[in-house]
Amino acid sequence: MIWLLIALPPLAVALAYRRAPLFHWLVAGVAWLAVAAAAGGWNVLVALVVIGLFAGVMLFLMNDGMRRTNLTAPILKAFRKALPSMSQTERDALEAGSVWWEGDLFGGRPKWTRMLDYPWPKLTTEEQRFLDEDTTELCRLTRDWEATQKQDLPPEVWRYIKERGFLGMIIPKEYGGKGFSAYAHSQVVTKLSTRSSAPAVTVMVPNSLGPAELLLHYGTEAQKSHYLPRLARGEDIPAFALTSPWAGSDAASIPDAGVVCKGMYQGQEVLGMRVSFDKRYITLAPVCTVFGLAFRLFDPDHLLGDTEDIGITCALVPWNHPGVDIGRRHFPLNAVWMNGPIRGAEVFMPLDFIIGGPDMAGQGWRMLMECLAAGRSISLPGSNTGMQKMTARAVGAYARVRYQFKTAIGRFEGVEEALTRIGANTYMCDAARVFTAGAIDLGEKPSVVSAIVKYHVTERARQTVNDGMDVIGGKGICLGPQNFLGRAYQQIPVGITVEGANILTRSLILFGQGAVRCHPYVLDEMHSAQANDLVAFDKALWGHVGYTLSNAARALVMGLTGSHFVDVPADVAPETRRYYQQLTRFSAAFAYIADISMGTMGGALKRKEKLSARLGDILSLMYLASATLRRFEAEGRRAEDAPLMHWAIWDCMFRIQLAFEGVIANFPSRFFAFFIRRVVVFPLGRPYVVPSDELGHEVARLLIAPSATRDRLTSDVYLPKDDLEDPVGALEAALLATIEAEPIEARVKQALRDKRFSAGLHIGDGIDGIYADAAEAGVITPQELAVIRRKGALRDKVIRVDDFPYDFGLREALADLSDDDQQLRREAA
Repeated sequence: MIWLLIALPPLAVALAYRRAPLFHWLVAGVAWLAVAAAAGGWNVLVALVVIGLFAGVMLFLMNDGMRRTNLTAPILKAFRKALPSMSQTERDALEAGSVWWEGDLFGGRPKWTRMLDYPWPKLTTEEQRFLDEDTTELCRLTRDWEATQKQDLPPEVWRYIKERGFLGMIIPKEYGGKGFSAYAHSQVVTKLSTRSSAPAVTVMVPNSLGPAELLLHYGTEAQKSHYLPRLARGEDIPAFALTSPWAGSDAASIPDAGVVCKGMYQGQEVLGMRVSFDKRYITLAPVCTVFGLAFRLFDPDHLLGDTEDIGITCALVPWNHPGVDIGRRHFPLNAVWMNGPIRGAEVFMPLDFIIGGPDMAGQGWRMLMECLAAGRSISLPGSNTGMQKMTARAVGAYARVRYQFKTAIGRFEGVEEALTRIGANTYMCDAARVFTAGAIDLGEKPSVVSAIVKYHVTERARQTVNDGMDVIGGKGICLGPQNFLGRAYQQIPVGITVEGANILTRSLILFGQGAVRCHPYVLDEMHSAQANDLVAFDKALWGHVGYTLSNAARALVMGLTGSHFVDVPADVAPETRRYYQQLTRFSAAFAYIADISMGTMGGALKRKEKLSARLGDILSLMYLASATLRRFEAEGRRAEDAPLMHWAIWDCMFRIQLAFEGVIANFPSRFFAFFIRRVVVFPLGRPYVVPSDELGHEVARLLIAPSATRDRLTSDVYLPKDDLEDPVGALEAALLATIEAEPIEARVKQALRDKRFSAGLHIGDGIDGIYADAAEAGVITPQELAVIRRKGALRDKVIRVDDFPYDFGLREALADLSDDDQQLRREAA
């Protein structure tokens, strides 16, 4: 078999860099067999027979009529039998939205020049002003702790939100809105989230999946003209009611239903619907004035046509419409933003309530999926990136100001690990957020990408906030106005849960939907099989076969050569060149293993959720790495930012390897598992290890000192000016004071070691008494002592935690009790 191993690389090289038509496979195959015969010392007759057989097979495949009749037709018959039935709802979910950069990554041939040509989003002058002025002012008006105690934003904040047009950012100017880009929308949500979730979510939801978005794309002109100006001015507050107690992640199974019938509306008999619904978790429901409603519509009397089960339909319903029960609220982890149930039984509403009018009855699920692809790309990625930016800024400063064992805690290696993850994850998530918002502004509705950024940004935000809580320790666990991270920690699970629970998204959506939407042939195979179209199926099938073999050959060649010969754009940063090459290699290997998985497991792959999740991890991590590389190029390849980029990419690459290993180790076919690992994916071993400690040290160092890099990493974090009672404002001042005091402190400590003065004379000054002793001994000047004391005062502000009367929060309850009962309650407390 030595000759086979000798002859295989030339064939692989010949086929690796093109999706060759069958004629090229014939020529290359005959040449390969000739080389193999010569190298192996075959008998001439044997060699001719083998070459003849191969040529005969290839000529058969090249004959369209013979191939289709004798080979493709039986395969089509078997494929149609194995293909599971697909409801219209499932079809809508699979086909909704568009395929963008993730398609290149899934296909095994990422065109890096195209990715680098995607414009990096920028704000217009008007959008920048709104961010710098209006959004900053809204942050200033918001006091999260005060709002938490009242469980609502103050009236003046609500008024400001409405008057300044925050609820109409996506509404075009012709309807009175701002007409902002998706990137501007994302920037506003991100900045608000650095201050409080209350204004962020209040602003986010009306500009995401909701009435305005649906009206813009599907509403009638009458609906647009009536509602959009009112929504833009804040006269109407919208909500959207989708989730029910019996259908959460499986939203397509909503039991809420309506029946087409005639009824009375505004004194006249009209054709309408009688709808019963029970919705929960509806953001802004308690205060909304109009809400979108998703339900399944039936027409048993055929008043609209021949179809009885019309399908999921979306309607727009005023809050005070007869029969609507609205106004109560939930408390999602004690969040301030409004959220609650919406219910109704046998509520009659005219067909004109349907978004888009009666013609759009039954089109609701596709409408929702397409709008979700856009909204999910902006809302949670924006809000959770904002949390990470605030964490990076504040925790980094705290780690420099807070001392233990006579050392800033940020200089301990254990704390450095947490700071490193905070910094690199924030850099990468912000890159993915901006990159994806840019896709929306290019007109894309990337359903798979929206799931990727929703899942990974919220998961990494959870890691970031957890790391931040670990660093600040006791400061983080005592709630109060001085706690800058506790409320974010409380509410992180909300982002994990909504807009597609993360477990479901990872297990079923990232690869499950990606395999159909991003694959260049699978969807065409499914459509042609369902239509029983032999010609179209033949084209898709054999294109798929060539695609799979080509990716296997390319992955093998790149694995054996370490991907050193992969072409990448000449103008990329030299220090990132190897990343592009390795990502190309991983992309080809992923495309091959995805095809082998689908081919060997078929429909059973859908039930192999752990395998599907790991395949989704590979696709997702390649996307995150791509976004990180694009950001590094867009921001001018700054050397001082490079540690953030390098750590994030190394982390992605290492995780990609782990995901490959997880797939291979659990692959049902051990033959394919061995072949994939040893031949296709890791023929020379795994190229990446965990990011180095030295690199992590460089990243952590960026968080604990003022710099342009730190400012870029935490751009648009709301920083209160000259407000030392605000915990973030105090941290900013304390960081500068600490850095100013450090050389003075070092000089005093050295003087103490040199026994130039005696400590302990100013015990009443607490931990800073030593510096008063040093000043008295002439080691430092009075001015330097003032610097130390200012630093100490700011440090004490930063590390303090809040305390309250023991009956805080119980006073109203105690007021209604007798004296004896009050005493019992106090003793219990």
